[in-house]
Amino acid sequence: MWEIVYSKQALKDSRKFAEAGLKGKTIALLDLMRLDPSTNHPPFVKLVGDLAGTYSSRITFKQRLVYQLFGDEKIIRVLRMWTHYE
Repeated sequence: MWEIVYSKQALKDSRKFAEAGLKGKTIALLDLMRLDPSTNHPPFVKLVGDLAGTYSSRITFKQRLVYQLFGDEKIIRVLRMWTHYE
């Protein structure tokens, strides 16, 4: 099983999710990723540009989970949980 580590920004974003009623959906997505983040369910996208080396999975149409994978340590580092457009 993979360990999930949160950035300061992701922890701030988690408050927005609770207020928006998206906490349950986000937790379900993180639980799937914890089992095996390399599976394509839910679908993920490799990001480019300033966010090269990170991945994005959709929570809602606008909100995304942006994260990095560290395979040797089996760590998922969650960078953002609101959107990568801001």
